[in-house]
Amino acid sequence: MAHLLGAEGLHLEFPTRVVFDSVTLGIEEGDRIGIVGRNGDGKSSLLAMLSGRLEPHAGRVTVRGGTRMGVLDQADVLDDALTVGRAIVGDTPEHEWAGDPRVRDVIDGLVRDLDWEASVADLSGGQRRRVALAQLLAGDWDIVALDEPTNHLDVEAITWLAAHLKRRWAANQGALMVVTHDRWFLDEVCTETWEVHDRIVEPFEGGYAAYILQRVERDRMAAATEAKRQNLARKELAWLRRGAPARTSKPKFRIDAANALISDVPEIRDRIALQSLAVSRLGKDVVDLIDAGVTFPATGSAPEREVLREVEWRIAPGERTGILGVNGAGKSTLLSLVAGTVAPTSGRVKHGKTVQVRTLTQRLDELQDVWDEPVRVVIGRLRTTYTFGTGSKAAELTPGQLLERLGFTSAQLSTPVKDLSGGQQRRLQLLLVLLDQPNVLILDEPTNDMDTDMLAAIEDLLDSWPGTLLVVSHDRYFLERVTDQQYAILHHRLRHLPGGVDEYLRLRALEDAAPKGAAPAEPAPAQGITPALSGAELRTAEKELAALERRMQKLNDAIGSAKHALADHDQSDYAGLGEKMKAIQEQQDEVDELELRWFELTEQIG
Repeated sequence: MAHLLGAEGLHLEFPTRVVFDSVTLGIEEGDRIGIVGRNGDGKSSLLAMLSGRLEPHAGRVTVRGGTRMGVLDQADVLDDALTVGRAIVGDTPEHEWAGDPRVRDVIDGLVRDLDWEASVADLSGGQRRRVALAQLLAGDWDIVALDEPTNHLDVEAITWLAAHLKRRWAANQGALMVVTHDRWFLDEVCTETWEVHDRIVEPFEGGYAAYILQRVERDRMAAATEAKRQNLARKELAWLRRGAPARTSKPKFRIDAANALISDVPEIRDRIALQSLAVSRLGKDVVDLIDAGVTFPATGSAPEREVLREVEWRIAPGERTGILGVNGAGKSTLLSLVAGTVAPTSGRVKHGKTVQVRTLTQRLDELQDVWDEPVRVVIGRLRTTYTFGTGSKAAELTPGQLLERLGFTSAQLSTPVKDLSGGQQRRLQLLLVLLDQPNVLILDEPTNDMDTDMLAAIEDLLDSWPGTLLVVSHDRYFLERVTDQQYAILHHRLRHLPGGVDEYLRLRALEDAAPKGAAPAEPAPAQGITPALSGAELRTAEKELAALERRMQKLNDAIGSAKHALADHDQSDYAGLGEKMKAIQEQQDEVDELELRWFELTEQIG
């Protein structure tokens, strides 16, 4: 592969610290590189040096002659005087850009819902981000450098972007560098991962999952000071290997080595224990939305707008649910119905007597009253200890210990809240919400300003939180990691997604493919469920449902026994471990298929 860019002996320092010290690396044709690391360790600075936008204090960056590099910054640099069309294609004649398949793909994938003649100044933050991304991708580049490209993008746009980057160049052409906290995106697009830490850049082969495995191997051989980070990484690996089959097949590392590493790692969450504790805290009644609808009245020139219609949702104690939908579909309105801050205009919402709902909003509302106070003073007002976990895993933790789990150092305890970084403020906000001891927790885009290590730490904390969890997030990895089921708002109604995010994307694709004004190819049924059965069909479905439950129980018992048997197997026998794990995975795949059919039947039976 041809060499495109090289960096030799890069040194960068700011008045208070050294960011990089003698970093040497290179980029070849065909490289697809994801850049990860803690916030503040220098990911964006590295990208800026390699793209020529930041001059290192020592060392040099060399670029092969004629190499064209396009860069997407985190900052919004669009010219407000331009229209959407001019911002994307400039003065290029229409017949030229319209005849370019790549430009047409970019416009269709990112800005097809925007008025081509609309002023950039009138766009929302998310729309401006899509225009900036389209502006970059419409160009012809040998190297594309992206700094947090998924910010403000929804699940569909992120999925499109991953697909576009995968087909943008031939396998051994072009190069990509991307800084992002979106772990699904990293795994989907990247074939190499650079970890920025402790003034160095450490390369790993493969995407995020492969990086996690290699980091675990590195940590296993490291000093005891790395033990905490190792445990989080091993738990992350267990999630990756036990996740959806589509994800677990993608990492390019040795499957037998991965199986050996996680053979003694417990399940991510003890669902039975957490649900039992949730029932004891909540009772059987949590929040019931019964035929609920919300319509906003006409105001000024804006007409009356229906947001939600005939929503039937009975939230169970211990339920962990992710909510999907395009921007403006009504996700925040739905959560506000649950929280009781919005009243339905039709139907009703019933809250259990013991329900205590808290919401982590996208704003920093919880911190406004303590903005000028040091972190130490803020947590000093709280209770001395809090219990996290269940049964033998329950632990009494002080607020300070919880802060440490979320990445705060002792020095930062004396820092005023207003002087914390955006990610630190977000973590403190989450901690204050959790320590209020709600039994229903709503997270609205909780991953903003978080690096991958902090996301793993928050997921670890949520794993031991015993309550009902509702999550809205464009971060697909986080959503699938912390929730057990997903719903979508489609055509103002709430629909269950047995197939998860993939099913949502399929339904949205069918909706987009339908002629304008026509009914979608697969319309969302009323109240989010399929029509109920009756008579002979109902009896047949009930028999099939009972048979499915018996088969799933047998398979789950067999899987449990097989996993326990792994502990007695020779851990050096990678081939044997691989065969056993393969058999377990085949049984798990069958369970997943049966569960999909089980969900379909239960919705039909009603």
